[in-house]
Amino acid sequence: MAVIVLVQPPIEDYYLTKKRTVPYGLLSIAAALKHHGFDACILDGLATDKSRPLARPDRFAHLDEYYGRPDLSLFCLFHGYRQFGYNLDHIALQVRKQKPFLVGISSLFTAYHDTAMATAAAIRQRNPGVPIVMGGHHPTLFPQEVAGSPVVDYVIRGEGEEPLPLLCRALIDGTPVSQIPGIACQTPVHRITRSPHWTADLSSLPLPDRDKPAYYRRSKKDAIVIVSSRGCPMPCTYCSVSATSGHGPFRRRPVSHVIKEIRYQADGRDIGFIDFEDENISFDRSCFLALLDEICILFKDRPVELRAMNGLFPPSLDSGMIAAMARAGFKTLNLSVGSFSLDQLKRFRRPDVRAAHDRAVAAANKLGLTCVSYMIAAAPGQSATDSLADLLYLAERPTLAGVSIFYPAPGSRDYDQCRQLGVLPDSFALMRATAFPLDHTTTRVQAATLLRLGRILNFMKHCADRDLCLPVPRPAPAGALVDPAAGREAFSRQLLQWFLFDGHIRGVDHQGQVYIHKTDRNLGRTFAEEMGKQPPSGVRPQG
Repeated sequence: MAVIVLVQPPIEDYYLTKKRTVPYGLLSIAAALKHHGFDACILDGLATDKSRPLARPDRFAHLDEYYGRPDLSLFCLFHGYRQFGYNLDHIALQVRKQKPFLVGISSLFTAYHDTAMATAAAIRQRNPGVPIVMGGHHPTLFPQEVAGSPVVDYVIRGEGEEPLPLLCRALIDGTPVSQIPGIACQTPVHRITRSPHWTADLSSLPLPDRDKPAYYRRSKKDAIVIVSSRGCPMPCTYCSVSATSGHGPFRRRPVSHVIKEIRYQADGRDIGFIDFEDENISFDRSCFLALLDEICILFKDRPVELRAMNGLFPPSLDSGMIAAMARAGFKTLNLSVGSFSLDQLKRFRRPDVRAAHDRAVAAANKLGLTCVSYMIAAAPGQSATDSLADLLYLAERPTLAGVSIFYPAPGSRDYDQCRQLGVLPDSFALMRATAFPLDHTTTRVQAATLLRLGRILNFMKHCADRDLCLPVPRPAPAGALVDPAAGREAFSRQLLQWFLFDGHIRGVDHQGQVYIHKTDRNLGRTFAEEMGKQPPSGVRPQG
């Protein structure tokens, strides 16, 4: 039987959130391959806590002034560039052990495409002659650039569950590949580039393989990912899978099919957490409520925590829906805001979310749910003062502030706008939030400041929840030192006291030396002054 190995590459960056790296797409493709008689296995290069420091690439040199010095405080950003996951030669050797007929590599995010290509090169070196196929968002948008590489033989554009088995069969039978949906390749004679393929009926696909419980666990229980819909009906300009991005239509799976998958994933396992990675799971109210009701029945004797970490659109929520979410197992609502500025919302092509957001936060708070409200900062044309106003808006409400630094996502309207404005970074690798990719109407210094202010605000909310009064503003002594052994919270309160006095955001190194971060002083001072007038609300639920 022909063996196909599907690979999730490692990632190089300043940080990684491992709970967001379950290779759901590869699990679905593996199931489709098995359904067609192939032997498929997944080599997850991120299914490990292994990481190693890397030399900071030259293209990230501008980040040294923000990340260069260690900071032990609770207001820290990142320090140290790393490779997360297995090293490339280990992955290549593990692939060789499988003696594969074909290798498929996922390249989902443009910013990490270099590492995906390096993974392909390492696999090619250890597995000469084995066809290598690459799929995912980046190859879908840049098929010929990827297929033109000597380490990639074929590209699958769009969704791979249907095209990849067809490609494998064609290679085995020696038949032409030119008519396979979504295929792109470069032959000695000509280039082949088919349109991206999107599965019309998601319920026609076999259920994804069961993911690996040994690694993706939370609180000593198995955690699973479910996708009940693909695409998004919203036209948001910053999103690469919006209704206007050409990434495929919005399609929902029947509730019965989703519940069938959850039953399959939960069978014989101690499931404690389910994350729905839909772009907009609550868009169809009746379907979402039906799904929640079925989950209540399925897990009535062993409750699970539910989450929608991709975000929930506040206008799609109401008190009845939030009550149903609480009954089914939601404990936290990740609210997708964008901005509270009407002008910025118009630029993002989003409606006014303010009233809906506040209603959702109030309803969640009464039911004992916590909230995190995500705002975008440093988008093209967006001002730092508007983003500061967004933070101050959240300061008054019982929700945590999630500050997301904008990055241009290929396929989105804002990517095209950045290109027209001449502000696109000169490297795909820089199109990530950690790189502060734009230096436009919000400067990089302002973006870094807003990110730190979000962390300061959430620390202040944490103090409010513990009924701790804010420290009285006082000036920092010259040559200030703190004792790192006192604990991060203790010396962070000391830093907060000095910040509230002068608006300088400080860090603490391993020797306890206090230093001032490079920030926008006006933003820091204004925020500190406003906090002095009205301390922020906590987030502790009333329920």
